Amino acid sequence: MRGLSLRILLLSIGLVLATTVAAGLATVQLARASAASEQRSELVAQASLVTLQSARLATPRFLRRVGRGLDGSVLVVLDPDGSVAATTALGRQALVDAVAAAGRSATGSGEDVSTTVDQGGRVQLVEARPIPDGGAIVLTRPQTALTRTIGELVTRILVVLLVALVVAAVAAVWLSRRIARPLAATAVVARRLARGERGVPVPPDAPGEVGDVADALRALDLALAQSEGRQREFLLSVSHELRTPLTALRGYGEALADGLITGARVQEVGAVLVAETERVERFTADLLELARLEADDFSVVPTPIELGGIAAEAVEAWRGRADGAGITLRLEGFDTDVDALADARRVRQVLDGLVENALRATPAGGEVALVAVRRPTTAGVAVEDSGPGLSDDDLADAFTRGLLRERYRETRAVGTGLGLSIATRLASRMGGRVHAEHARTPPGARFVLELPRSDGRVAPR
Repeated sequence: MRGLSLRILLLSIGLVLATTVAAGLATVQLARASAASEQRSELVAQASLVTLQSARLATPRFLRRVGRGLDGSVLVVLDPDGSVAATTALGRQALVDAVAAAGRSATGSGEDVSTTVDQGGRVQLVEARPIPDGGAIVLTRPQTALTRTIGELVTRILVVLLVALVVAAVAAVWLSRRIARPLAATAVVARRLARGERGVPVPPDAPGEVGDVADALRALDLALAQSEGRQREFLLSVSHELRTPLTALRGYGEALADGLITGARVQEVGAVLVAETERVERFTADLLELARLEADDFSVVPTPIELGGIAAEAVEAWRGRADGAGITLRLEGFDTDVDALADARRVRQVLDGLVENALRATPAGGEVALVAVRRPTTAGVAVEDSGPGLSDDDLADAFTRGLLRERYRETRAVGTGLGLSIATRLASRMGGRVHAEHARTPPGARFVLELPRSDGRVAPR
């Protein structure tokens, strides 16, 4: 963060420098204009005072007296014909000739004339006034006082600029440290999190937006820890699910290889091996399906469909397993069509997963029902069982892979959670959702697949 500190320092000094220079230039221009205006006003006042009767102007005594009171100004008196009658600028004929033109202009027009002349590189303020009986008087003053004023002002501005730069440098150093240090510490925390560390302390009391970044890193650290914990639990569940059938396969395979199983038992063991192989195959297929759902090229083609027919097919497909477990499997509420906009094959896949979970959770003598759901903007199917049910916390965690398994693996029959993960992702891809509820008649659980309604024109299947 040294680069950031240096940039903050240079930026602060640059801003102060630019602001001070701009303000100084503006102040100089205003001071110049103000001083020029003030000197012009003084010269106008002097010209008004010395504009007396022409008979009194040309006397040497009057010129000496007036010249002493003009405070550096020069008086030139012109006759009606434009010639110089008298002046206090003795020995300065060039100046007299330069300003006499203004007097002649005032004599000819009969109006006051205010102008400036450049006399050897020195600017002179000139005020010419016509006099009643002809001729004119001209007063001129050099701008030396204005130059002194501007010089003093520039000196003061330079002093202010230096003081401001020093203050800005001190403030910028403090500000850069105040901002850059927490940022540098936050960057270190981010790199440690990227390396896989968790529970990394984040710098407290960071200012402003830097504090927001620090808070976000704390939240990210917690979220990553929770996510990785759930992933570990999921991997443990997956390994457990694979270990059981693989152990059976290996045990029976070794027994067959050693010749310990012979005669009629070979057929029995073969059936067990096939069943366990199918179990591993189904589990692997679920994992592959879940991986495909995470990919962008997973295809879902929504079309208008009727959910009652799909639910009936699912019931027929799972009736054999339900009957074997002593569970009643039935349809409810499909007397009229339930139209939705979805992919029929994916809907059947979701229902198969929900029915399988329901049959696993329902004890012998229980019941699993596929119930029609009709709402203003959605239609769907609810799979309801009469098993032990779920608590309020369970409903919130039902779709977190492996969480319910870890919670209930010692007390009831539970799966890995892959089926519910697949179901909720499939529903989302079709513009719908799957959510968990309490059964209408406790105990029991109810998983509802909701999909967008269609306009009723169902495509043929």
